[in-house]
Amino acid sequence: MDISTQEKEEKNFKKIDCKEENLEETESKEKDSKEKEYNEKDFDVCNCKNIHQDIVDTAYNTMPKEEVLYDLAELFKVFGDSTRIRILYALFSNEMCVCDIATLLNMTDSAISHQLRVLKQARLVKFRREGKTVFYSLDDEHISRIFDCGLAHIQELNNY
Repeated sequence: MDISTQEKEEKNFKKIDCKEENLEETESKEKDSKEKEYNEKDFDVCNCKNIHQDIVDTAYNTMPKEEVLYDLAELFKVFGDSTRIRILYALFSNEMCVCDIATLLNMTDSAISHQLRVLKQARLVKFRREGKTVFYSLDDEHISRIFDCGLAHIQELNNY
């Protein structure tokens, strides 16, 4: 490659870098503006420093241990993937094998197996073998209640 071609390529890379930096800066400013607007409009903040010790004590005494809260957060992380939500919803009506779920969700067996592994580790689904076929189902009734509460909340918020 001759020097003039190399110089042209370097200039092009610099132009691209500048465009990306400007785009990132613009996106960051828009995000900051939206966050500020959201915070100012939707929240009333206490302007005094008056601790209500009885309320703080009650909350402290009823709050689960830190490791329980950590486990709860991990459970909700599992619910944070739409594919896993779709799989759970599919299992509400019947137990299903991987290939049935894959067909229903128009995904590969491998992708479904990966998500089922995560759901199984979180003890949200269980499995049973019937010959060479493995059937998955919800682990217990708590799973559908958690799902139903979340769905009801979303439907209430969005007027579905």
